[in-house]
Amino acid sequence: MLSKHLNEELNNQIMYEFFSAHLYLAMAAKFESLDFAGASNYMKVQAEEEKSHAMKIFDFIAEKGGDIEILGFETPVVKGNDILEIFEETLEHEQWVTKRINLLMDIAQEERDYSVISFLNWFIDEQVEEESNADAIIKKLRLIGDNSNGLYQMDKELATRVFVDDTQE
Repeated sequence: MLSKHLNEELNNQIMYEFFSAHLYLAMAAKFESLDFAGASNYMKVQAEEEKSHAMKIFDFIAEKGGDIEILGFETPVVKGNDILEIFEETLEHEQWVTKRINLLMDIAQEERDYSVISFLNWFIDEQVEEESNADAIIKKLRLIGDNSNGLYQMDKELATRVFVDDTQE
């Protein structure tokens, strides 16, 4: 059984994962308005990934006999005005999510709940990948600068991303 504190924080994390999905959909919409269909696709896939993360936590709470509560969240706002700024915002958001996952791990370790620790290890590894992916795109975009051919090629590359549900691993 989950402690009340861990149960509450895991429910909060479900909310944050769904918020992330909505933020990435808002970014996809912004990319559409900027005529970056490939970047829009990338963010739509990212949104699907975040929803699968939320459901992984949902299922874990249920498996542990906890109480699942679906919480609301604020409307996401995209602050960036171009492709680079939006991916920088993506990295900042993923760094914030990493802090949230680390907080959950801190609580699980404090409470010596080894099943939650084991479960959260997957998310810790996932966050390394999430931050690395965003950082790699940012580095490429900085290298490309305002080169229209480079931006076109980058958008083409981002269009190839497809959703693969890796939460069942």
